Amino acid sequence: MFDKGQLAGLMKKAQEMQKNLEKAQEEVSRLEVEGESGAGMVKVIMTGKHDLKKVTIDESVMDDKEMLEDLIAAAVNDANRKVEEQSQAKMGSATAGMPAMPGGFKFPF
Repeated sequence: MFDKGQLAGLMKKAQEMQKNLEKAQEEVSRLEVEGESGAGMVKVIMTGKHDLKKVTIDESVMDDKEMLEDLIAAAVNDANRKVEEQSQAKMGSATAGMPAMPGGFKFPF
């Protein structure tokens, strides 16, 4: 399967990858994205941990409860998608160069 040199090299790469993943996770946790809907009538700020920090609502939609509810949901969904996209990009770059692992092989060690 692996000789000692290959296994040692694989373990070293895995440790490097784990450090890179920890760094990427830290960056994701500090991330803030803006989601919006209704051409900016509703805006939300969301962290990389999917916590909402701020909601901004344009005065013009305050009198239509149903529309406002839809716009808030759409803005939150937009922010969620952006967090996921940026998280995937950061995590993907953290694991770049790591060879494919056999089935069932899990990190961290």
